[in-house]
Amino acid sequence: MEAKKYKSLQEFYPFYLSEHQNTTSRILHFIGTALVVLSLITGVLFHDWRFLLVIPFLGYGFAWVGHFFFEKNKPATFQYPGYSLASDFMLFWDLLSGKQNFKVK
Repeated sequence: MEAKKYKSLQEFYPFYLSEHQNTTSRILHFIGTALVVLSLITGVLFHDWRFLLVIPFLGYGFAWVGHFFFEKNKPATFQYPGYSLASDFMLFWDLLSGKQNFKVK
């Protein structure tokens, strides 16, 4: 069976949410994305590129622990890197604003 081909981020995001149902995984994604944003801001403000070097490890590290140990699924990053990255930030904002909850019912 061939994987679905998503034509837009709007079409992809519901799939992304379906792959992020575990509370611990959502918390890990949130922490990782927050650290990515913090590291980016810190690196730019202090003109220190080392903060930029750790961004992939922070973002993917927390997210992949969530997937492999809690969701028990394969991260969408492998098949949809752009949509997945954008969706990470969308989920972060949705959790921050209360549009999504950490605990999925």
